[in-house]
Amino acid sequence: MRQPHKERELTAVSADGTPVHIEVHGDEGRPAVVLAHGWTCSIRFWAAQLADLAADHRVIVYDQRGHGRSAPPAGHSAGYSTDALADDLVAVLAATLAPGERAVLAGHSMGGMTLMAAARRPVFREHAAAVLLCSTGSSRLTQEALLVPLRPGRTRTWISRRILGARAPLGPVTPLSKRILRYGTMGPGAAPDRVAECARIVHACPRPVRVAWAHVLGELDLDAEVRELRVPTAVIVGSDDRLTPPVQARTLAAALPDRAGEPGLPGLTELTGVGHMTPVEAPEAVTGAIRSLVGTYLYLGEKEDAA
Repeated sequence: MRQPHKERELTAVSADGTPVHIEVHGDEGRPAVVLAHGWTCSIRFWAAQLADLAADHRVIVYDQRGHGRSAPPAGHSAGYSTDALADDLVAVLAATLAPGERAVLAGHSMGGMTLMAAARRPVFREHAAAVLLCSTGSSRLTQEALLVPLRPGRTRTWISRRILGARAPLGPVTPLSKRILRYGTMGPGAAPDRVAECARIVHACPRPVRVAWAHVLGELDLDAEVRELRVPTAVIVGSDDRLTPPVQARTLAAALPDRAGEPGLPGLTELTGVGHMTPVEAPEAVTGAIRSLVGTYLYLGEKEDAA
């Protein structure tokens, strides 16, 4: 039987002074995993991964700025940017990892974009042993989203941009709102309890934060940063992902530097029947990918250092 894991909370201060809420689950001295959640989500999104990994890893999770218990940036639009996401991640790594300590970093959706945005940062390169990009993309999000059943083109892009940036409040979680969320973000076979949990998390995101980040995602261009991910990198996508469809994952996998495709790496994994919310819809697959990266690259790196 697994023993209860330890948990502690702390706050990192980002480059612009924004406080970032962090939780550390698991005992010191165990292999470190850092999880970055996506747009409109929070630490709670990683509940399945925390329940599994914290038994024998030290799992570091944090709320992206404006989400969960992390404050939004104070009164300026520059606080919503991919550079700000990278700043927050750097602050989290500096606050939780010892100098030179390596970790496996996993990011879902905007969390994956966070890892790409930070790829050039010295602190990222110091600490990243391997990366998992989960249900994410580096550019052309509104152009390639499949939210509306139209051919690719200006009309579909225009509608997608307005859906993602809608200013209307989400309101309480209702049967209708769960059906809408399931259509847009989850696969057709998603279990009702998992749909309900995702709805509770997404609806808890403040409207101004949701809208501000939607504008950032609508203009996203991290293609150059993907080519700077010079650590082993795996990519996971659901076959029924409407927000960052498989074409996004294939583009990412093709753009990764040569070192990211080292032998033994899972590479690109497409999960049949799964939508955008892969860590919740297919927790075993996502957790298994993280464990594989830890076993292949983190433990291996520790053995090489000892030698």
